[in-house]
Parts: sequence; structure tokens; C-alpha cells
Amino acid sequence: QVQFVESGGGLVQPGGSLRLSCAVSETTFSIFTLGWYRQTPANKRELVASVTSSGSTMYHYRDSVKGRLNIFRDDAINTIYLEMNNLEPEDTAAYYCNTVPISAGAWGQGTQVTVSS
Repeated sequence: QVQFVESGGGLVQPGGSLRLSCAVSETTFSIFTLGWYRQTPANKRELVASVTSSGSTMYHYRDSVKGRLNIFRDDAINTIYLEMNNLEPEDTAAYYCNTVPISAGAWGQGTQVTVSS
């Protein structure tokens, strides 16, 4: 079963930046479409950004994060990243990575991002 380990979250002021990392255990990492999801206590988990497998890479972003968040992957080290710029309080959430579509039961512990002054 694929496993995910997220890191890089923290407390940041509005307008600040963070870079999240996700290490993926699967040795066939390069064939998967991967995504960053986020969840708040009041909302369902939602897909924020995704990147297809390398070779013919395509990116998808939720409208609310376009132009501010950037997903990219490093297949050499089985890791995906979420570069977060110009953060807004509405970005406050626990962030998780997973495949797209989701690999059920494979959720990691996530990493908390809190945007607050």
C-alpha cells in the first residue's frame, strides 16, 4: 500500500509563503497522478492541486489558489511539493497528499498550515 508523509506546515502571516513536502513510498511513483488536498474541521477534504505523471505533465489547480500555489514533483526522490505564496487566512487547513483519484486508506497524518496575523 502506498504511504505518504507530509511536512513543512506551520504558522505564517497573511501574504507569507510556505513549501510543503510529501514523501511517497511507492516505487512506481512516477506513473501516478498526485495531488494535494486540504481539510478544515468545518469542510470536507478538497483537492487543491494535482500533477499528472512525468513525461506529459499537466497541472490542475482549484480556482481559489490559482496564481498563488504551485505543485511540482521530483520523481528521482519520490517527492511532491506544494509551494504556497501570498497565503490567505482561508488557506488555513490540514494539508494531505494522495493519488488522484484517492488511494483509500492511504492518508498520511498531514501537515497543518495556519495563516494568521
